[in-house]
Amino acid sequence: MPSWVDQILGSNIPYITYAVPIFFLLIGIEAFVGWMGRQELYRMNDTINDLSCGILQQVVGIFMRTILFAGYLWIYQHYALVDMSGFSPAGKGWAALVLFLGVDFCYYWFHRFSHEMNGPWAGHVVHHQSEEYNLAVALRQGTFQACFSWVFYLPLAWIGFPPLWFVAMSSFNTLYQFWIHTKTIGKLGWFEWIFNTPSHHRVHHGRNPKYLDKNHAGTLIIWDRMFGTFQEEQEEVVYGITRPLNSWNPVWANLEEFAHIYQEAKAAPYWVDKIKIWFMHPSWRPRGLVPSPTPAEVTPRSIRKYDARAPRGLVSYLVLHFVLTLIVSVGVMAANGATLTALILPTVFVTLTLISIGGVFERRGWVVWAELIRLGLLVVLAGVFSVGTAWIWPALVASISLAIGSALYVGLRRRELLEAPFEPACLTPSARP
Repeated sequence: MPSWVDQILGSNIPYITYAVPIFFLLIGIEAFVGWMGRQELYRMNDTINDLSCGILQQVVGIFMRTILFAGYLWIYQHYALVDMSGFSPAGKGWAALVLFLGVDFCYYWFHRFSHEMNGPWAGHVVHHQSEEYNLAVALRQGTFQACFSWVFYLPLAWIGFPPLWFVAMSSFNTLYQFWIHTKTIGKLGWFEWIFNTPSHHRVHHGRNPKYLDKNHAGTLIIWDRMFGTFQEEQEEVVYGITRPLNSWNPVWANLEEFAHIYQEAKAAPYWVDKIKIWFMHPSWRPRGLVPSPTPAEVTPRSIRKYDARAPRGLVSYLVLHFVLTLIVSVGVMAANGATLTALILPTVFVTLTLISIGGVFERRGWVVWAELIRLGLLVVLAGVFSVGTAWIWPALVASISLAIGSALYVGLRRRELLEAPFEPACLTPSARP
């Protein structure tokens, strides 16, 4: 009979996918608590952008995770020091405890390097771009982050922890970090000395100079205390990054920092610096360029938040199509046995939808044509995945009706979208959307 370790860690259960409904339930509860307490914890544009980045990371990331997982599997199959499949149930229990500590330890170092080295920072920065701090921010993740993180976990494969155990324990590490992205929970007494908490992680998301590059822990804060990166929450946290993104485009959110580093490297007079910049701290600049300014002291009253908004009448339209895209995304995430080819079409649809939603919020003129292409793709998507089933005609009728209705609606609002100048509003901390 399989041990509890095999049942929990070795069963290939997509824990994060199954947790999605719980995530949204808790987000709704937090928003309601904020509303009852007259706290503006969420903004529609910011929240949708957070979730869009998370969706993009999960959907597009399937391709990269599939490839990168092969590295862990190869080392495990050829160089593992121990075969844990033969352990007794008690032995597997102790091995699971060591794996928990190992995953959290490796995560700490990956996360620390993601703040102290330009290349990994470009993949991780997406998570820090929001100027709010709520449970939706927990789901805001960088699509290219996995390109840098996987290397840090290879020692676990070498030791001999089975790949499925590693995937499951990494999922638990990620799930734990969801609840610490909130302003509604204060300090938690003795718990603060051992575990990562909302208070500790608020510091990590702060752009206050004293908070930069602090509290990198995943589950256990002990690593920060041991390695000198711990900072207690003291002054009020100002969230976001020192060079704000100022965009609701989730694709650009993932590319902007890479583009910035590339431009810095291109401008560098010395070839060695063109390479070196990818491995240096984000504050470092090549020789011959103006040094980066020292981060200024900030307070919630001294900054203005980016707040470009969609035309009022289009918000319901955006929410409808965002929910539809979310459903498609969950289907993609749950399709473990699907071929990469079968995943390409829904991935393209999801990506285009999220770009288009960001374009509407920013009132970009090109969004009208993007919507028409996207709605056509929706019909194709419905047809391809329902062909050969009893659902093909209902799927086609529903998708065509939705596409035509949406196209007509966008057409009626075309002038508003095309003529409205792109003037991103700025929201002061005291203002309400």
